[in-house]
Amino acid sequence: MIQSTRVRIKICGITNAEDAEAAIDAGADALGFNGFVGSKRYIDLPSAVDWISQLSPFVSRIAVLVNPTLTEAQTVMGLPGIDMLQFHGDESPEFCQQFCRYGFIRAFAARDRAVLEHCGDFGTGTILLDAYVPGAFGGTGRLIDLEMAGEFVKRRPQLRVILSGGLTPANVGAAVRAVRPYGVDVASGVESQFRKKEKSLMREFVQAVREGVQG
Repeated sequence: MIQSTRVRIKICGITNAEDAEAAIDAGADALGFNGFVGSKRYIDLPSAVDWISQLSPFVSRIAVLVNPTLTEAQTVMGLPGIDMLQFHGDESPEFCQQFCRYGFIRAFAARDRAVLEHCGDFGTGTILLDAYVPGAFGGTGRLIDLEMAGEFVKRRPQLRVILSGGLTPANVGAAVRAVRPYGVDVASGVESQFRKKEKSLMREFVQAVREGVQG
């Protein structure tokens, strides 16, 4: 059973070094960099490794990919500064299991309970639950179904469940109390403008998570 008195915080959709440093200063445990060209927060990962590799080694640096080829995923995993991959598309268990030796996050759009039945088949103990929006792969700002997520956490105590989808400083405390996840993930909820993180919102988000854990 995964038990913790601290909820890990991942700030995703980081597009520049300034925002990355501000997220670290705010208290983030992990940063997400979107390598999917269809994402609104896409960055060219090979071009960004100069500043990504210079970030604190005490923060996990995670590359978010959607339906990559095996060669593409292996290439990104080999980039300087990338610690882990997050698969956020329709990747099969067989594909994902080739990255077990590195550790990875498998994301699922929580459309319904049936979608979540096979989350344990992918070779990882770390699962990200995101809101379901047709045709989208995260970062939509749509709030996830907290009741369904909470049920999943209770039924799968052996998994590290990261809660994502529409979280903001205003609602993340209640979401943490309702779901009791291993971690939370935020992108648009801490942006002051498109692709730009806001320092004060990131600090408020981290504080709200900590207060939610205590609630």
